[in-house]
Amino acid sequence: MSSSNQIPITSSELGNLWMTYQEKTMIMRFLEYFLEYVETDETRQILQSYYERCTESAEFVISIFQQEGAAIPVGFTENDVNKGAPKLFDYMYDVMYLHMMAKVGTNLYALYSTMSYRQDLRKFFRRLTSEAQEAYDQTTNILLETGVLSRPPYVSMPKEVKFVKDKSYMSNLDWFSNKRSLNTIEISLIHHSIETNLTGMQLMIGFAQVAHNQEVRNHFIKGMELAKKIETSLGEFLRQDYIEPPATHAGKATSSTIAPFSDKLMMYNTSLLSTFGLGSNALGGAFSLRSDLPAKMAILAKNIFDFAKQGGKIMVKNGWMEEPPHVEDRSQLTKR
Repeated sequence: MSSSNQIPITSSELGNLWMTYQEKTMIMRFLEYFLEYVETDETRQILQSYYERCTESAEFVISIFQQEGAAIPVGFTENDVNKGAPKLFDYMYDVMYLHMMAKVGTNLYALYSTMSYRQDLRKFFRRLTSEAQEAYDQTTNILLETGVLSRPPYVSMPKEVKFVKDKSYMSNLDWFSNKRSLNTIEISLIHHSIETNLTGMQLMIGFAQVAHNQEVRNHFIKGMELAKKIETSLGEFLRQDYIEPPATHAGKATSSTIAPFSDKLMMYNTSLLSTFGLGSNALGGAFSLRSDLPAKMAILAKNIFDFAKQGGKIMVKNGWMEEPPHVEDRSQLTKR
């Protein structure tokens, strides 16, 4: 039997490795900047450790591409970060950012592992999933200890098992009718979405302040407004049940207008978060049994999709969108 690394990589493995290289080199640039202004030894250790693991992962992808005779992606380089730029975000945002990206990584790498067939690549993506989960645990602990992260609300424990007996449990599109209270699954999905958008909104504010290109700056302003709209819209569902939405006092954008990152890097990060937001909204809508909540999430998903689509056009226009590997164009190859 052939050894695992002698088996050519499949199209899905090629695509996922390519995406991983983009993601890891992107995060490396952010961590390089955050490490310049890190506030505690504990935070430095976490950021430095994850940076080193990202570096190892990027090098692994390069080695696989070299073995396969594939072109090495450009990704993001030291030219995309200005480590000497003033601090763009205040207290604890570096931890909040890694916390957010660890969520993204946990989801993506778990998915990539189920789309891999070569043994060494399955092992690689399992490792990345584990690293993202560890980073999530570490950053969650710090954010909770410092009071930056809001826990989801507590509810009374159920005393008996109940089954749905009335179709009205799944209705509530009539805004004038009495709505049943949210169940804990719905609360968790709303809380997660708002929590992520709070971090994303500050990211958009910071990006909007420092972007060089006016069209890019306007795009980030739209991102600010969209994140606020999502937080407000979903927060209203919690407020109807007298639950305060999550909030934080930390991680605000400073008054700096000097860019630590290239417009290309900031646009890619925004695109990645938009994709994650679309997936989260789809998940939230699918698991909700209150029809008004999926309806609202569908509207928000359309807004996110339009925002992401416009961002893609801006990236293409400026030559920032690196093209993933693709299948041969047989229609062109067969022309004589």
